[in-house]
Amino acid sequence: MKFSTNWLSQYVTINTGIDELSAALTMTGLEVDALHDRFAWLETIVAARIEKTAPHPNADKLKLCKVFTGKETIDIVCGAPNAKEGMIVPLALPGCVMPDGSVIKQGKIRGESSSGMLCSARELEIGEAAGGLLELDASIAPGTPLNKALNLSDHVFEIGLTPNRADCLSILGIAREVASIQKSKITKPELKISEAGGEAAGLAIVVIENPELCPRYAAKIILGAKIAPSPAWLQDRLKSVGLKPINNVVDITNFVMLETGQPLHAFDYDNLAGKQIIVRTAKEGDEFTTLDSKKRKLEDGMLMICDGEKPVAIAGVMGGENSEISDSTVNILLESAYFNPASIRKTAKVLGLGTDASHRFERGIDPLGTLYAAERAATLIAELTGGRLTDGTIDVNPVKFAPKPISISATRTNRLLGTNFSPSMMADMLRSIEFETQIEGDIIVAVPPSFRVDVTIPEDLMEEIARLSGYDNIPVTFPAIATADRTPASTFEFRMMIKRILTGLGFYEAINYSFISPKSYDRLGLSEIDSRRNSVEILNPLSEELAVMRTSLLPGIFDTMRKNISQQERNLRMFEVGKTFMPVINEKLPKETETLSIAWTGVREPNTWHSKSDSVDFYDIKGAAEAIFDNLRIRNVVFEKPDLDLYPYARPGYCTKISIDGKEAGILGEINPAVLKAYDIKQSALFMELNLDIVKQNYTSDRQYKQTPKYPSTSRDITLIIDKAISSAEIMEKIGSMKESLLETSWVCAVYEGTPVPEEKRSVSVRFVYRSAESTLEDDAVNKIHNRISDELRTGLGAVSP
Repeated sequence: MKFSTNWLSQYVTINTGIDELSAALTMTGLEVDALHDRFAWLETIVAARIEKTAPHPNADKLKLCKVFTGKETIDIVCGAPNAKEGMIVPLALPGCVMPDGSVIKQGKIRGESSSGMLCSARELEIGEAAGGLLELDASIAPGTPLNKALNLSDHVFEIGLTPNRADCLSILGIAREVASIQKSKITKPELKISEAGGEAAGLAIVVIENPELCPRYAAKIILGAKIAPSPAWLQDRLKSVGLKPINNVVDITNFVMLETGQPLHAFDYDNLAGKQIIVRTAKEGDEFTTLDSKKRKLEDGMLMICDGEKPVAIAGVMGGENSEISDSTVNILLESAYFNPASIRKTAKVLGLGTDASHRFERGIDPLGTLYAAERAATLIAELTGGRLTDGTIDVNPVKFAPKPISISATRTNRLLGTNFSPSMMADMLRSIEFETQIEGDIIVAVPPSFRVDVTIPEDLMEEIARLSGYDNIPVTFPAIATADRTPASTFEFRMMIKRILTGLGFYEAINYSFISPKSYDRLGLSEIDSRRNSVEILNPLSEELAVMRTSLLPGIFDTMRKNISQQERNLRMFEVGKTFMPVINEKLPKETETLSIAWTGVREPNTWHSKSDSVDFYDIKGAAEAIFDNLRIRNVVFEKPDLDLYPYARPGYCTKISIDGKEAGILGEINPAVLKAYDIKQSALFMELNLDIVKQNYTSDRQYKQTPKYPSTSRDITLIIDKAISSAEIMEKIGSMKESLLETSWVCAVYEGTPVPEEKRSVSVRFVYRSAESTLEDDAVNKIHNRISDELRTGLGAVSP
């Protein structure tokens, strides 16, 4: 929101300096993003005295002037008829940039040297006179900058408003804030609001078919208007905030919108079929050409302003070519309405058409400000166009606005804000911005003014009190800290434990949105009937890429991996811990599951003099999983063949399902090449997805101490030729079922396939470590146990010795 101090001072007296005003506005929540003096450029224009004039030898209408700048006398060629000796006039020297963007240069005009330009008021855009030089007061000393000579200063503020402060999208709204800061009052232009009906009601009919989208529509009618350029004062007001003047009618609607915050629209009354205004919704596929000459396809439910035959405007957004004000317009129907903010916001977003009007409507305007703005604009139009304002107003108001009182406790407010205000002090603050208040002991009952549509709950009132007191005036205090230790929530502590384990393994944490694109499921290769496609949809998504709640963490971390690789970061170890959201039938809220995802790609170690740059493989990601379970002391973990229909994003033959105590907990392995291609990842990569809720069920914080062994261990190997269908996990499960007390540990240490092993077989070697806690083991005792285990493995698994 932009405003100038000259314009603002028409409604409130500014009693402070510009810097003090800027700081005060910022401290009340209206942050000043930019501040400049719009006449500061006149520093480059100086007052100069014409010492002597003479006819130009080569041009009848030009004069040669000797001009004193305050430092030197220079030659200027001038064509102004009023140039005469002794005049004090504005002088633009070479290098000066004029308002139209032109740069003054030294040169020759019809063969005579000219070292600058003497200026008129219009050339400097500080007046309308263009027929001669701007004559300055004779007492002004040559060399004085023009802004100082004319005492011209108008500071323009640019406020960075938060979306809730729609009331400050107007000069009057800013004036109310300044008046509150200075403890003064604002002065609104006084108007006599016309009664509903009268002559105007007989000239047009307004019908509202969708009162829930348009609770109020007011119209004024001006007859016999003459379209022309706006007067200088009106053009200057618009230029001060960066708007381009168009004509007197359009400029007035813009002026009143900026003044009051109420968007207005002027229709050519003679182009309205049936002299009707019908407010209704569009139908799917309707088309409409807006004022910018673009044909737009409408959607069902978009609110339109129509006449008796056709649409004439997209409500609250932009008017149409078929009813715009033109030079031939004589009679005008002026619209001032209140539209549902959500409806306008949706329409503007779908059409990609943001305007000053939609910007205000979609945030919420003053529902009781329609008549004042209509009367203000209609009065100005009649005055500046020479037209006649018809008696009365067309005012259709099917849904009345009723303000709602809000109650707050002074004690609770002080406790939350860290302040010590009395109820009367709080009430005075609220009254300063036009809230009606009553005090009932510790309770303050406030009725927000109609223009404060953002204040609806007690916390909003508390925020107003904090803001009006000045955020910098709220004392700084330290939060209360409990002296006793507090045990963190178990879920949070478990999540932090997982993060510590993974960072200890060299992984970096990634954090992604909980929203993903519906197309992510196609990239993962999920079937059309996969339950994970049944996502919770976001009602108002930030974009199409963030339209649904995630049912898997993998799309987010795969996309993060792609972005890093595109920046030449090819060696990545990443993890993310977060929730997935699965809808539940007949339940309002989805089921939330704590989940871990890992992505790993690149080389195992950097290529140095003592290591090779081998790429990570399946066993690296499996080792990471085993390290997680080992740190959590979870032993009942089984890695087994997965159902690839459930995990199409895993590369067949290079993945494994993870089960804990018989419950499926996740999957790990290589990413399917088709998925890598879908994510535009041009190198192999590994992944893991783990249900942490199941992992947590099997985790125990209990720790058991085992004394360091006193006696040495001894190891033996067994090599078996077994069917390829028998997994290593089955071998280890068989060994565990024997419950040999002296067997400390065992693991698969070698696997071989190929000649001379038969094609349907493979060779598996298992290492066994034996130890006794009571004595040193003798070889005979170890051999007996080892032979018994070997025999049982051969018998139970159908294995043979090589």
